[in-house]
Amino acid sequence: MLDRLASFLGYTKKSLASPDGDLLALFGVSSPTASGVNVGPGTALQVPAVKCAVQAISEAVATLDVKVMRRDGGTEVEASDHPVAGLLQNRTNDWTPGFEFVRDITASALIYDSGGLAWVNRVEGRPVEIISYDAAHLSAQRHEDGSGNYRYFLNGREVPAADIIHLRSPFGRSPVSLARESVGLALTLDAHAARLFGNGARPSGVLTVKGKTSPDAVRKIREAWHLAHGGTNSGKTAIIEGETEYASLTMTSVDAQFLELTRFQVLQIARAFRVPPQMLYDLERATWSNSEQMGREFLTYTLEPWLRALEGALRLALFSAEEYPTHRVHFERDDLTRADLGARATAYSSLIASRVVNPNEVREWEGLPSYEGGATFANPNTGNSQPGAAAPQDGGV
Repeated sequence: MLDRLASFLGYTKKSLASPDGDLLALFGVSSPTASGVNVGPGTALQVPAVKCAVQAISEAVATLDVKVMRRDGGTEVEASDHPVAGLLQNRTNDWTPGFEFVRDITASALIYDSGGLAWVNRVEGRPVEIISYDAAHLSAQRHEDGSGNYRYFLNGREVPAADIIHLRSPFGRSPVSLARESVGLALTLDAHAARLFGNGARPSGVLTVKGKTSPDAVRKIREAWHLAHGGTNSGKTAIIEGETEYASLTMTSVDAQFLELTRFQVLQIARAFRVPPQMLYDLERATWSNSEQMGREFLTYTLEPWLRALEGALRLALFSAEEYPTHRVHFERDDLTRADLGARATAYSSLIASRVVNPNEVREWEGLPSYEGGATFANPNTGNSQPGAAAPQDGGV
């Protein structure tokens, strides 16, 4: 089919041997990389490092609690009764939980140049469901006026931009697309390793028999050699009779660099997604001290930009013009920055003792019910007669 269409468009058979990028882009297929392989969303995910990076980002975003916040005067309160909260916290439609929707739209933005797309179904102006479509059914096209605006097409029919959630990558290109050469090289290295070891790699050595030897004699020499030095006898000293020489085969310097090159490609892919190498399970340079630092960098430099972009895309599409100034979607980051139980206990004790917070506030952070008298700001480490005792309370529990 591609050959026939190319002929119709004036492309010769020779041009298909080196496919034209514009023609392949017409069918959503990328042109070959310098390593000779095509890199697209499907093939890129066959590279373990790419799959791991996409999962690390998209699943980390989806595990966060999502809330709808409403500005009430000078403070913000949670609007748990808002329809958007129910869609994102429970299920976006009859077959998609909120977790899967957030994960999938983020993953799509990481691998597709068009970004992550979803259609909002409204009844009387209120969103009732959110549906993610395949890229072949829901597409985005930059407007011809050069404003940076997009036109959206659902099954060939243009739909209003206000009904579309569009999560885009920086530069209008996905990390997979921008790092396609590195991904292509990783695919080539994997294929090379599969062919190398799939064909039995290489022999450990060569026995050379001088002079003419019959096939039957060669067979007997091979059987005798394996009997004497194969299996449990491997590694023992070999004694060769007659006009026979043994040459050991070792890996060349190019072969020795193969592992180094594969590790470098993992680093290149980590750079493309801005993910610390340890998140891709490259622990070669990981230590107890720098692992914690790289974990904080993952939160600050990798997840935070995606969270801000997703919050903005959801707010733009899910709230009406009247609600937009006062409502927003918020992903709770505290779960990502929460320390272990011992560190939290020490911090809570210090905050309560210094009367910055009261016990009931701490219990609320931990998801525990309040208790009577827990709203008092008091230092539990001192008596009321001691310096630093609780300030006089006007009342309350």
